[in-house]
Amino acid sequence: MPLNDRTIRQTKPKAKTQKLFDGGGMFLEITPRGGKRWRLKFRFGGKEKLLSLGVYPDVSLKQARERREEARKLLAEGINPSEHRKATKAAKSAAEEGSFQSVALEWFAKQQTTWTPGYASRILSRLKRDVFPWMGDRPIDEVTPPELLKVLRRIESRGAVETAHRIKSLCGQVFRYAIATGHAERNPATDLRGALTPVKVTHMGTITEPKEIANLLRAMDGYEGSIVTRCALKFAALVFVRPGELRKAEWSEIDWQAAEWRIPASKMKAREQHIVPLSRQSLEVLKEIQPVTGQGPYIFPNARSAHRPMSENAVLVALRIMGYEKGQMTGHGFRAMASTRLNEMGWAPDVIERQLAHAERNAVRAAYNHAEHLPERRKMMQAWADYLDDLREGGRVIPFRQKA
Repeated sequence: MPLNDRTIRQTKPKAKTQKLFDGGGMFLEITPRGGKRWRLKFRFGGKEKLLSLGVYPDVSLKQARERREEARKLLAEGINPSEHRKATKAAKSAAEEGSFQSVALEWFAKQQTTWTPGYASRILSRLKRDVFPWMGDRPIDEVTPPELLKVLRRIESRGAVETAHRIKSLCGQVFRYAIATGHAERNPATDLRGALTPVKVTHMGTITEPKEIANLLRAMDGYEGSIVTRCALKFAALVFVRPGELRKAEWSEIDWQAAEWRIPASKMKAREQHIVPLSRQSLEVLKEIQPVTGQGPYIFPNARSAHRPMSENAVLVALRIMGYEKGQMTGHGFRAMASTRLNEMGWAPDVIERQLAHAERNAVRAAYNHAEHLPERRKMMQAWADYLDDLREGGRVIPFRQKA
């Protein structure tokens, strides 16, 4: 007699496995623990075999019967349903291995060891949000330029033009990896040059004129907000590191005897330890703030918790309070300020770039250790601090460095 849902629901587990038959070789197997699995008993090549049709109630009685009929059709054609299922799974797995998503994740796994956790997270998020839903399951060797452009245009249409360009570059890296590993023969991203709306370049606000720098320094000295923020501003001008590196600075990273701040690789964009020589003025700023924050891990802690770094907006808000608009000055602007003036003062570009911790494009030179140019950088950082003092006090404003 055929089964019905009521019978299935009302049948309780027993000490031994039960079988409720529905006909055509299909039955529901009920284990002593209450598990219920659909099975199909059939003969192939003169031998009795079993095929799993799924677990109840995930697979309903109706669905199980449909699967039974599919298996019987295969048997009628002389095909073993079990072997057919294995072959189908293998084909699907092979297709997935060559999909854009599988290759992209393989590329990501190789690359993320050289990235900071935050950067790796952003890359994976972009792929999952803007690429995988639209072409993740496509065989990577079949993706065409128009198909990739359609994905990028979807991003562009929401006003995220810069993001569209970044994801085009990201996809290009995945395709290059696919070519190197034998998954594809060409990179469709290279054919999209000029297809996207150009990115409007906006430079971060900075101040580079000596007289304006002098006014900024005096405004920072007179800042009436938190002492932590005031010291962070002064320190930022002296060491010109990235805003994230500044606010996450820890006391344990300061080597007082060597007069150095050693930023761990895990905090650096290039994943390489960075040494910041500390001028006499930089050490004075640290000594000023040490009695206030020295008991906690962070030099510039959050206003609400000493165990969290300063807010991302603290320095920016302070600059706004002092009257500097977004287009005039930002926390990142201290880097451009130092770079511009130090080049004008005659310091070697390589020394300046190394102190800015800019990624080295030349692979051979990139292999140099973090102490490259350190003696010269030490002189430069002290000269920079002295230069800022001169500006603040209204003295010399363009102390060009004498050439040897």
